[in-house]
Amino acid sequence: MSGLLLVTGGAGFIGSSIVSEALEAGWRVRVLDSMRSDVHASAQPLTSEADFVHADMRDEDAVARALVGVDAVCHQAAKVGLGVSIHDAPDYVSSNSLGTAILLSAMTRAKVQRLVLASSMVVYGEGLYLDGDRPVQPPARRRADLEAGQFEPLSPHTGAPLRPLSIREEQPCDPRNVYAATKLEQELLARSWVQGGGQAALLRYHNVYGPQMPQGTPYAGVASLFRSALERGETPRVFEDGGQRRDFIHVRDVASANVAALQWTADAESETARAFNVATGTPHTIGEFADELAAAFGAERPERTGEFRIGDVRHITASADRIKAELGWNAEVEFADGVREFAHAPLRNAVA
Repeated sequence: MSGLLLVTGGAGFIGSSIVSEALEAGWRVRVLDSMRSDVHASAQPLTSEADFVHADMRDEDAVARALVGVDAVCHQAAKVGLGVSIHDAPDYVSSNSLGTAILLSAMTRAKVQRLVLASSMVVYGEGLYLDGDRPVQPPARRRADLEAGQFEPLSPHTGAPLRPLSIREEQPCDPRNVYAATKLEQELLARSWVQGGGQAALLRYHNVYGPQMPQGTPYAGVASLFRSALERGETPRVFEDGGQRRDFIHVRDVASANVAALQWTADAESETARAFNVATGTPHTIGEFADELAAAFGAERPERTGEFRIGDVRHITASADRIKAELGWNAEVEFADGVREFAHAPLRNAVA
């Protein structure tokens, strides 16, 4: 399938990579982006091959105009980050939930029936573990345990550390911060929207990194923070003991997953709103990422500080079986190659 693709948030880190991938795949592309100042330090250059609409997702008239002639939508626009305080909730809910509701309503009026939605691993909450032979999702870790340097979630039955497992899409969601709640709400809105005849691929991104990542911002995650520290001549500070397991996925692989999802068609037995983990399926620890990045800089091995943040999950890694089986998609960038490239790739300017 090809035609005219609308990429919301298409001037952003992930969105701009999707624009390039879609153009290469034969799509014509239109970008809708607000260029909000807490996301974009300055206007980033867009390829002249894509149309550009400078507007907010909550502007109903602008969204309607952006959808004219569109065959499919890749919805990347969102306020990202933890949203650690309830005082953050109004902006997250307005930007992410209301913006998505306005888009879906406009898509229905415009009779656009194909959606790829940028969701996130954060909808799961804490990862999946084995307690003996029983899969469990433990509650949030206790401050007293973290202060004592006990970072692994513990079995309430034996007191022994739980064994982490890869999480599958059918796992119940348990969002644990404001941002996560709005990402799940975006999924739920899409599930409601498909009842009118559309179909939606809900892509749950894991830890994305790569060229053009925003630098020096907590909204971009540990990869950006580590890289920014190294460029300042500092040693990255790795929280806890560095043993937190994640699935680090390169932005080019995320872009190719989006283009693959545009080809997905639900069969008679499938949900018409289907969640897919976008991940490599091969976990690495945060400490390993920091070590690999520092080595590429010729810097010392980063310190494990024992610091922690209340609300952070210990392990969250993904099964990539569904996306491989149903979309025929595989991540192609190897961890070591991707991290070495990231060490010297251009980044976006820090947001003031």
